[in-house]
Amino acid sequence: MIKDSKVLALKYRPKTFDDLIGQDVVVETIKNSIKTNKIPNAYLFTGIRGIGKTTIARIVAKSLNCLKGVNKLCTSQMCENCDAISNSNHIDVLEMDAASKTGVDDVRDLIEFSRYGPTISKYKIFIIDEVHMLSKQAFNALLKTLEEPPEYLKFIFATTEIKKIPVTVVSRCQRFDLSRIKSSELFHFLEKIKEKENGKVTDDALKLIVRISEGSVRDALSLLDRGLLTLDNGKELNLTLAQKIFGYFDKSQLIELFKLVLQGEEKKVLNFYRQIYDQGVEPKIFINDFIELIYYFKNIDSLSIESTNFSLNDEEFKKIKELSSSMDNQILILFWQYSIKTLEELEIVSNQNLSIEMFLIRLMYLNSMKSGNNLIDEKSNKQTFESRERISDFKKDGIDQIKNITQEKKDKPEIQTDIKSNNKILINSFNELLDACTINKEIKLKYELEKNVNLVSFKKNRMEISFNDNLDKNFVKDLSTKLFEWTDQRWIITFSKKKGEISIKEKVQKDRINQIEKIKKSEIYKIFLNKFPDVELIDIVSSEKNDE
Repeated sequence: MIKDSKVLALKYRPKTFDDLIGQDVVVETIKNSIKTNKIPNAYLFTGIRGIGKTTIARIVAKSLNCLKGVNKLCTSQMCENCDAISNSNHIDVLEMDAASKTGVDDVRDLIEFSRYGPTISKYKIFIIDEVHMLSKQAFNALLKTLEEPPEYLKFIFATTEIKKIPVTVVSRCQRFDLSRIKSSELFHFLEKIKEKENGKVTDDALKLIVRISEGSVRDALSLLDRGLLTLDNGKELNLTLAQKIFGYFDKSQLIELFKLVLQGEEKKVLNFYRQIYDQGVEPKIFINDFIELIYYFKNIDSLSIESTNFSLNDEEFKKIKELSSSMDNQILILFWQYSIKTLEELEIVSNQNLSIEMFLIRLMYLNSMKSGNNLIDEKSNKQTFESRERISDFKKDGIDQIKNITQEKKDKPEIQTDIKSNNKILINSFNELLDACTINKEIKLKYELEKNVNLVSFKKNRMEISFNDNLDKNFVKDLSTKLFEWTDQRWIITFSKKKGEISIKEKVQKDRINQIEKIKKSEIYKIFLNKFPDVELIDIVSSEKNDE
């Protein structure tokens, strides 16, 4: 530990394998490989930020060059080599940041330097951090040396972007995927640090730090450091103060907001959100917490308070459990998708706060439509149309969709309106709908109805069809428009997961096949086949068509 440092992330940086947390399997594998002298040419450590990639790289370097040998590695009292490596000033251990030295010339200098053996230690070791930042030419220059290095030369790579590294390089390394630190392990680690620093921090505040850090030890220590710096005169870092410092808010507030959304209380929802926003909560943090809450509402029955990784306390867990029983799973899934879309939207909008408010309004309309509430009136007709049209975006995601397309009546003179009302038609069946398409010369629409529509149900002003990828993307919108024009009534068209009837075209083809098979079994066909054995019946033509 760096005693002179006041920064917790450096002060409590692990120096030995025993100091590491959450990477037991990786540590055991590396220690065994060193003890058995089965040391790879190159190590590759990958994982999220702050979980110890560079730290482990230094510990491996110390283990390879420790003066006490592999069986008596330095623990408390560091030897000369281990101490120098810890302070990044060992002559045979070169650390390079690939983010600043990305070119092929930098790698060539490295390779040239590798031609000379170690000066005072057993191995010459190159530690390259953020190795994915190297250029393609730099990786190519490294390949040959990486595959067949001198016995004294070892490479240790660290990266957060494993996919950006060429597979030719990855295949030449022994790869270790470092996992996120478990919430319970990180919590106990922070407890020990708190006690060593004589800091007054409540368990709830520590749990919040664990949650925000997302398994990153460095992030957790930085947050704890930040929290302790705000304390003076013996003050305590409690949950309320921690939420204020880190820009997070009480989860119970979000649960209450969720209830208001389901109730459709628009004014209350917006006022409640604005109160949360005034607390200093960032829109992205709000959306991420909202997404997390949706997950808990959907899966709360299969979770325990411990499995929420300190995201919920006992009271919040109980509230979610009580409310989840009355929630529609389809609504929760749609809420999830809208939340993801809004999260993407925040990257391009200038005023993220307004985007969040519109997001909450969308959810209320969505919930109302799914519940079968009538949202259409003279004042909100246009707005409802836009909201419902957006729901069609979910078609490609393969879930039950609601495509209620409404249209505003076009302003026309009284004479034209009278003519329209006098000429309106009644459509009470699917066949009548096809006839209407024929009369009005809507060939394209009729083609879609006959070929790609699998009818589930047809009732007054309402049609339910099976989801079909082959349908034209504007089919529902065009059909709703024409139905309104022909009948002077609004129609609701919905997609369903239910398997509907086969299409008209499929019926025709099936009937034709059945007729052909029937004729093939007849005596006349058998007699004809005896006289003309090479003949095959492929189609049937009506005599009426021939007469025409």
